[in-house]
Amino acid sequence: MTTTWLRRTAVLAACASAALLSACGSSTVESAISPKRFYAFGDSVSDLGQTGTRYTVNDGSNNIWTQQLASRYGITLTTVAAGGTSYATANARITAKPDAVGNSATPTVTEQVSAYLASNTPASSDVLVISGGTADIVADFARVRTGAITGAQLVANARQAGTDLATQVRRLVTAGARYVVSAGTYDLGRSPLAIGTGQASLLSEASTAFNSAYLVAIADLGANVLAVDAAFYFNLLTGLPGNYSLNDGVTQVCTSVDPGVGIGTGTGQVNSGLCTPSTIKPGLDYSRYVFADNVYFTPRAQQLFGDYAYDRLRTRF
Repeated sequence: MTTTWLRRTAVLAACASAALLSACGSSTVESAISPKRFYAFGDSVSDLGQTGTRYTVNDGSNNIWTQQLASRYGITLTTVAAGGTSYATANARITAKPDAVGNSATPTVTEQVSAYLASNTPASSDVLVISGGTADIVADFARVRTGAITGAQLVANARQAGTDLATQVRRLVTAGARYVVSAGTYDLGRSPLAIGTGQASLLSEASTAFNSAYLVAIADLGANVLAVDAAFYFNLLTGLPGNYSLNDGVTQVCTSVDPGVGIGTGTGQVNSGLCTPSTIKPGLDYSRYVFADNVYFTPRAQQLFGDYAYDRLRTRF
């Protein structure tokens, strides 16, 4: 089964690379888009540190994909807390509360979009980046592990959350957004969390339910919305890490154990929000791995995804 998946992924990767080369390699192909501003909405995967830390190795680099994407256009993206335009907040769910670590004060993705629309109208040169789903699945997976809900309920909730993300995408388009970059969750069935708990199948099913519902619900918005496939891309990074100069796709590089709730996966777990270059496992070059903790990514994985999103955006619009 694994061999079949890897063979299929290799073919997809080759096709994707060929498509990018054919689209970007010719000097006669020019992107029509010239962004002046980027706005971002989402959860921990996209949070630039609203509360002072990021869920990655906090090394001061472009270590979040939305920041990397904006930087490719020469634009600096910062948090709204710092006076910038990124609303994404760690652990934020799409509509549900509390967040993935039990905090009811965290603004949901829906509330982030509402805050933006309350004082902004999208300009024709703005790019709005909206993503989510990871925090929703992490939050409900914790409830499965305590017996509060069943695995089937987790999947059903993930499907509804995917539809809810699509609703927020539609709100942005209705408000006049010309360029929206939208991403669902990566396949959490490939995370160290899934491997460590023996729940890869359930987490993959939940991730697929989320992404399928969200993609179906935005199918008619193609003129304004680019759906960047996080599940596809991170499957490549975790399944074929050598193709991206990475050592493997399962090792957690950080040692920053959080005795409290951490990232919502249990007490006494590694929390990348506390991770810096001084809290890396001895002897590891963290630029050659995918995961910082058991859910969230290293700066290099984030940068690669940001570059992938840039290539998709540049060739799409």
